[in-house]
Amino acid sequence: MARSGARAVGTTITALDKQAAGVSLRGSRRWSSIALVAPAVLIALFVVGGGIGFSLVQSLGLLPLVGEASLSLDAYVANGDDLVRGIGLSLAIATASTVLSCIIGLIAALVITQGRTTGRVVAGLSALTIPVPHLVGAASVGLLLSDAGIIPRLFGIPGTEWPDIVGGTWWIAVVLEYTWKESAFVALVVAGVLASRVARYDETAALLGASRARRLRHVVIPLARPAVIVSAIIIFVYTLGSYEVAWLLGRPYPEPLPVLAFRLFTSITLTARPEAAAVAVVTTLISLAVVALGMAALRRTPLWK
Repeated sequence: MARSGARAVGTTITALDKQAAGVSLRGSRRWSSIALVAPAVLIALFVVGGGIGFSLVQSLGLLPLVGEASLSLDAYVANGDDLVRGIGLSLAIATASTVLSCIIGLIAALVITQGRTTGRVVAGLSALTIPVPHLVGAASVGLLLSDAGIIPRLFGIPGTEWPDIVGGTWWIAVVLEYTWKESAFVALVVAGVLASRVARYDETAALLGASRARRLRHVVIPLARPAVIVSAIIIFVYTLGSYEVAWLLGRPYPEPLPVLAFRLFTSITLTARPEAAAVAVVTTLISLAVVALGMAALRRTPLWK
């Protein structure tokens, strides 16, 4: 009886020692990972944080190019109507581009993961799209879809009868360019995630009698959801702050936030610099809010838990 009790105590102590060793090992690995990432994170925080801090201080009137420094919100109210219109327009463009990019990219990723010839072609086209700069993409869309572009000339459609795709009321060309570029990004990211996970679970579900539609709904989509959410966050923040596409393909007025900020920053009036900084600060705050909402949605996914 005493031996069995001693043996049980010894087993318990050994298990506790192993558990403590495992916790210590995980802790050391965590600190090692933090130490490896810390230099890049510190540099990024210095550059990004310094830029945001400088813009915030300048927008509050504490670092004027001319005149005396005084704390005020004049830079935020100087272009109040334009700022409100720019916020609404930028949110609309970013939302439409993000939703379309995620839908098309997810469909393309599903095609890629099938492993057939069509999937390889889609993967190749997506990979070729990624290196193309947005400036080149915007110029190409303008040459193709403007009222004097290649496509209306090819079909013999007069410019007066061609819809206002470039520079029109609905900013169609801007959304199309973002969708074309970013859907390829979503396709490659989601396909990379699904390639390592979907085959095993999909085959298991098929052996259990699940139909193709049920496998898509209960296996593939949940596995792809975290990658889609992360991609959507990146696309939304990028399109919200991107300047060149909206400037080349959009209307002169109203202006999205990045176009408004650039116009104010390059103004010959030096007092407009704090106003440009105020627009940049508002854009940053919206981006941070979107990132926070996206991370909250990501934490609710089953794979995150």
